[in-house]
Amino acid sequence: MTITSEEDLARLKAIGRICAVARDTMAAALEPGITTQELDDIGRKVLEDNGARSAPEITYQFPGATCISVNEEIAHGMPGARVIAAGDLVNIDVSAEKDGVFADTGASYIIPRADKRIEKLCRDGKKAMWAGIRAVRAGSGLADVGTAIGKFAGMHGYTLIRNLASHGVGDSLHDEPGEIPTWPDRSERRRIADGLVFTIEPFLSLGGQMAEEKDAEDPWTLVSVPQAPCVQYEHTVVATRRGAVVVTLGA
Repeated sequence: MTITSEEDLARLKAIGRICAVARDTMAAALEPGITTQELDDIGRKVLEDNGARSAPEITYQFPGATCISVNEEIAHGMPGARVIAAGDLVNIDVSAEKDGVFADTGASYIIPRADKRIEKLCRDGKKAMWAGIRAVRAGSGLADVGTAIGKFAGMHGYTLIRNLASHGVGDSLHDEPGEIPTWPDRSERRRIADGLVFTIEPFLSLGGQMAEEKDAEDPWTLVSVPQAPCVQYEHTVVATRRGAVVVTLGA
């Protein structure tokens, strides 16, 4: 999607805020004993109460309104009977559609009391995302995003999952310009168009390199290879000449 009018931007901001509110409401409900299905039900209610529809459901027939990934899971976790416990690392990913416009956001959370390394990973995962967001500017290269994130990761001794990328969003959940690397990629030569809508979503890890299916019985949930803690933070942004406008910040 490319924003060409104030009306376009207003519609994108509207669904961006709904996604952010769903994410934050789910995060506020995180506690030992809640199941991922109960957490998903909370997110679904926020979407429905605001006239929005789950993007993964309507796009891919995903078995849940949101994606909830716990510990060894790093993305696309299916809601179900899994019980959240003290010390768990939980990623909440919310994407939705309203009035024909899609937005996408996510964040990782720890349930006290977690390992100090995981607490730092969460803090740094958010910093890595913002390093990528600060690199967004209409006219600059899309590769600048991955270069900035890669510089941060390298300076702090982290790895990046290299087959889970940012992507265009707006007219659909996964829109043009397709996949956008959130790691250094010398082959990426595309430029950022004014008004382009896309996500910034690095997967920062303590050793993980790639993502693969968890098992044959679950076609959705992904884990890291080699297995290692991983966090994901994600915002939907609009590129302008002055930088990025973030539309999923919430209240």
